[in-house]
Amino acid sequence: MPNSDAKKIRLATRGSPLALKQAEMVAAYLGQRMAGAEFEIVEIKTTGDKKQEWSLEKFGGKGLFTKEIEDALLDGSADIAVHSAKDLPTENPDGLSIVGCLPRDADRDVLAVRDGVDVPLLIASGSPRRRAQLKKILPAAVWTEFRGNVETRLKKLSDGAADATVLSEAGLLRLGISEFEGVKFKPLKLDVCVPAVGQGIIALQCRDADIALYRPHTDAATNDTLSLEREFLTALGGGCQTAFAANYDGELFRFFHEDIGYQKIPIAQSLPFNQKVALVKEVVSGL
Repeated sequence: MPNSDAKKIRLATRGSPLALKQAEMVAAYLGQRMAGAEFEIVEIKTTGDKKQEWSLEKFGGKGLFTKEIEDALLDGSADIAVHSAKDLPTENPDGLSIVGCLPRDADRDVLAVRDGVDVPLLIASGSPRRRAQLKKILPAAVWTEFRGNVETRLKKLSDGAADATVLSEAGLLRLGISEFEGVKFKPLKLDVCVPAVGQGIIALQCRDADIALYRPHTDAATNDTLSLEREFLTALGGGCQTAFAANYDGELFRFFHEDIGYQKIPIAQSLPFNQKVALVKEVVSGL
């Protein structure tokens, strides 16, 4: 029988298969750490979900996949927002904060190539970051864009809408997709394509008044990693239409910027967080 005294925590999320899977992962993760808690998943359609005809490159902006979810926290219809960290704007609305993260999953990008294609010449991606970096290894490629959830995009690819597309490895793993008919997967090394800030991280957002309730149950190492990568994002003042990327693996801070290309600097995991931040800000000041 359900425990009538249990605290019910409402998890707000987008309604895509990947977003719902991530919310289930959050419920399982927090459920092991918060005795007696029960979870309800609240599906919310964001502007980005409603406007499937929009080009993310042309219309993508701050909060495209997060604003309505944040509104649910602010109006009290949800308790925790579940986000792909890479979708989060640099600033939180007044009264909300990123309270923490689950442990980071795989953070690489994956080039998905249609069977029979040796060198893709038409690649579907609306990400300036991915385009700018992959032009180095595929200089003859022409770029297009198609929208949809992961399986929809893979189906479009296998049907011939493009020669290749680029996906998050974490998303594929969370959905249990290791193969897809008509498509082959080629993971990209971090030195070839630096991922988006926060890629592979599920971030939790809550009302400021609830930070002390949830923060102790999140993953401290990933919390610091995301904070460090977002320091790069904040210092740049960049948005999703800017070609830049940053990734910290506990030893190296890799970054890409369209003006200077790819670089990496050593940052030891043992350094105090404020010293790590100082090194990142020094990197940005030199851009």
